[in-house]
Amino acid sequence: MHQGIMKAWLESSHLNGANSTYVEEMYEAYQEDPESVSADWREVFDNLPPVNGASSDVPEAAHSKIRDYFRALAMEGHHRGVGRVSDPEVDAKQVKVLQLINAYRFRGHQNANLDPLGLWKRDKVAELDPAFHGLTAEDMQREFNTGSFDHGGETMKLADLLAALKATYCGSIGAEYMHITDTEEKRWIQHRLEPTLGKASYDQQVKHRILEGLNAAEGMEKYLGAKFPGAKRFSLEGGDTLVPMLREIIYRAGDAGTKEIVIGMAHRGRLNVLVNVLGKRPAELFDEFAGKHHDSLGSGDVKYHQGFSSDFETPGGNVHLALAFNPSHLEIVNPVVMGSVRARQDRRGCTDGLQVMPITIHGDSAITGQGIVQETLNMSQTRAYRVGGSIRIVVNNQVGFTTSNHQDVRSTEYSTDIAKMVQAPIFHVNADDPEAVAFIAQLAVDFRNTFKRDILVDLVCYRRHGHNEADEPSATQPLMYSKIKKHPTTRKIYADQLISQQSISAEEVTSMVNGYRDALDKGDCVVKEWRPMTLHTVDWTPYLHHEWDEDYDAAVPLAHLKELAAKISYVPEGFKLQSRVEKIYTDRKTMAEGEKLLDWGAAETLAYATILELRKRVRISGQDSGRGTFFHRHAVLHNQDDGTTYLPLRNVADKQGPFDINDSVLSEASVLAFEYGYATAEPEGLSIWEAQFGDFANCAQVVIDQFLSSGEQKWGRLCGLTMLLPHGYEGQGPEHSSARLERFLQLCANHNMQVCVPSTPAQVYHMLRRQVVRPMRRPLVVMSPKSLLRHPLAVSSLEELAAGTFQNVIAEIDSLEPKKVNRVVFCSGKVYYELLERRRKENIDNIAIIRIEQLYPFPHEELAKILAEFQHVTDFVWCQEEPQNQGAWYCSQHHFWAAIPKGAQLSYAGREASAAPACGYPELHVHQQESLIISALNLK
Repeated sequence: MHQGIMKAWLESSHLNGANSTYVEEMYEAYQEDPESVSADWREVFDNLPPVNGASSDVPEAAHSKIRDYFRALAMEGHHRGVGRVSDPEVDAKQVKVLQLINAYRFRGHQNANLDPLGLWKRDKVAELDPAFHGLTAEDMQREFNTGSFDHGGETMKLADLLAALKATYCGSIGAEYMHITDTEEKRWIQHRLEPTLGKASYDQQVKHRILEGLNAAEGMEKYLGAKFPGAKRFSLEGGDTLVPMLREIIYRAGDAGTKEIVIGMAHRGRLNVLVNVLGKRPAELFDEFAGKHHDSLGSGDVKYHQGFSSDFETPGGNVHLALAFNPSHLEIVNPVVMGSVRARQDRRGCTDGLQVMPITIHGDSAITGQGIVQETLNMSQTRAYRVGGSIRIVVNNQVGFTTSNHQDVRSTEYSTDIAKMVQAPIFHVNADDPEAVAFIAQLAVDFRNTFKRDILVDLVCYRRHGHNEADEPSATQPLMYSKIKKHPTTRKIYADQLISQQSISAEEVTSMVNGYRDALDKGDCVVKEWRPMTLHTVDWTPYLHHEWDEDYDAAVPLAHLKELAAKISYVPEGFKLQSRVEKIYTDRKTMAEGEKLLDWGAAETLAYATILELRKRVRISGQDSGRGTFFHRHAVLHNQDDGTTYLPLRNVADKQGPFDINDSVLSEASVLAFEYGYATAEPEGLSIWEAQFGDFANCAQVVIDQFLSSGEQKWGRLCGLTMLLPHGYEGQGPEHSSARLERFLQLCANHNMQVCVPSTPAQVYHMLRRQVVRPMRRPLVVMSPKSLLRHPLAVSSLEELAAGTFQNVIAEIDSLEPKKVNRVVFCSGKVYYELLERRRKENIDNIAIIRIEQLYPFPHEELAKILAEFQHVTDFVWCQEEPQNQGAWYCSQHHFWAAIPKGAQLSYAGREASAAPACGYPELHVHQQESLIISALNLK
């Protein structure tokens, strides 16, 4: 850096303003690590002369002396090894040139040529005009130092520098990265963009590959439009460049060692990606258009929701591709993809994310309109959910259904601005410049792999047709569609460009078009890189075609259970526990010795221990999961002296499965979606999502409705995810009482999931083990307890854990004379203990209480066996805490009617119907609870 630059900096700040602080901080950073500052500043600091009295042993004194030296330098204009600069005006203008460079880096994207249609009306950015900085026409031929601008040498004529800046930052690529605080990342991007002026130089092979991708994308849409006119296909036309872009990402990732890529995208262009990227046979797609279906796939789904898997050959090796199934609910697939990727990475032992990469494809309206995007971005760098960065592509066709007015769509300049919250770099690129798109695609892979962070590519394009092929867009966007009708396709633009460069002949272009159409006619795979899947990292075969009532081996010897119980209650010597936690672990040691019955936390922890011992992974995720919302679990112990942690479940055996327990981000929708994705990619372990309170699970209702309950029926996707939803009426009001049991029961059909309400520690132990040991993989929804965690009657012996299995129905436990019984009460959950204690208190011996521990699939056979001794009873009652229009009553009473003897009556005991789940007044709660107990036990 020349003396003039330094002097101008010093003069402009007088060493008293922000620049003074900046220079001082730079010098301090240089002292700690010379490589941490730019080469220009390093040269200045390297050439500083020795300063008398500036002892390295006294940093503050040295700092003061250097500060004095800078002042003197400003006054004297002297720098060792550099001659005196005679013109202060030139020095000041040098600073202005550096400011101009910075202006282009910050705001060049606002003047970039991004819109293929040329419809964007954007004000010119004043800071990009040299005159704004006081630079004149006379300065254009002067040489100036270019600072850190990485093109053309240390000095350039201002005119040449300005042309280079415009080419780099105002061409077909608009780069937004100066919001990033990490200097290394910013420098990396500058070194990728500036030397080539934001353009790549591709050889003939790559250019032909890009054209082939465009040809396939356009040819596919035209073929479908002619063969199936009017059929919905959510055409990619206008955004055709997405296909070669994805292919370039896959090639680049394969070269970098990526083994798997998981893709999530909505309906726009999905069919095109399926055929032209993943290699789905066109004949299969045509069958779907014709309405053919496979009976083995349940109810099925529309063709533009279907997923697919294949292998794609790259020079670096085959890359396994997986396109995630997803519903029409926009953006919800993003955390599902991340969960699937994390599971695949965990299985491979991949901690840097390089082996498995996620790509998510968004719409410009959806990415800024759907809150799940913000939730997913927030997860991206957290320990439990990070995947080494995602490549996120926005297919920005400038219209959402019929809405295109910026004032109606969003409150930000770009739809991608949401990504700035995680300081992701954003590259806007004109889709009609395919080579610029390919350049950014490759850059995106490299950035993601280098920095393990998200990167966004805003593919600015257009939508040639309406929202779907039956829609008429000119009714709401007349000017846009008037322009689109006249606008040549991207394939035509690029083909003409290559012909003019003599990179290809017109005859070759025509042959390419005809050849692709012929391939579609044949119906075979049109992706030449497609390869049969040879590497199956997960074998789902053992989990297919199993039902919930199959027998399984659940036994664990009592002696071994005691050993495990001792291990999970062990605390290292010198590890200081909080007093209440210490009491819990002291009790667990007593339980391990068989001197005390197991409580809920001990039995649950033992279940995890037995699963880990099978070398299966246990993954638990949720708000407060490490401790447990209700202070019962304490799977993560915290040393009160130094804050270190200890996890007993990571010390069960020398060779055990991984134990991951994560306090989640404060989100239900994204975390549950992530865990769903994880469980669909990892069938061999136990995956659990736990709600802080079950009431909050409805924040994730889309995930429950569209994935968990219906994913197998629609897409054939198995998922063994367990949901723990704290549920129970303890007078805590309408937001802390109900997990909305009725909603889950309403979703139950076709044995799609299990809904359980365990009432003892032994039951939760067997239920969790069953979810892993039994080969069936379907979601398990658990109404988990709150007050039962410490209820004196809700205890179990080690013998109950060692023997037996999960009981779908629990018979009467007191010694009643069956012939005396004239009423049978069915119930589930916490209310059982209130009924039991009250019955004992009132010395009632003619009412039996039967617990239904699994409400779906309903255990008809087990219940029938228990009711065999009560065939004389005609009075049956279902008792629940929930209001009558909630809970199990409406959704399950047909099961109760089917179970009771003919001629018997079934009545209801519970709260009256209510719009709210529970009341907010403690006194009213107690009254309602007493009333339902009185009703169930026929008390006066």
